[in-house]
Amino acid sequence: MDRVAALHLGGVTFGTFLVDVFVIFMFVIWIWLLISVFSDLFRRRDSSGVAKVIWVIFLIVLPYLGVFAYLLTQGGGMAERKQAQVSQAREEMRNFVGFSAADEIRKLDELKAKGSITDAEYQKLRARLI
Repeated sequence: MDRVAALHLGGVTFGTFLVDVFVIFMFVIWIWLLISVFSDLFRRRDSSGVAKVIWVIFLIVLPYLGVFAYLLTQGGGMAERKQAQVSQAREEMRNFVGFSAADEIRKLDELKAKGSITDAEYQKLRARLI
């Protein structure tokens, strides 16, 4: 078998394969960023409808530049809004299940009093609840 034929399978070398994998990876990351930007944009309550339309047009006309511009200008707000959403979901789950942070701290106190957990474990779990 010819050595060149072994390296070229249909014109694809290992180097071109790696480049193709990298390009696909970057495209998937960009799609993920675009979805994140659109979901943040439509969940915002502090932005008017006109501003949202302008951002959507910018994201459609110049998608790469639009995503990067949104991340640069609104990135901090995106993180804060996501954190607030996670906190709200956590509180809704606690309310749905019927437990509050005070109930969980009371249970921790009982476990500590029984000797089921150490003082270090108690402090760690209590800090996580608060």
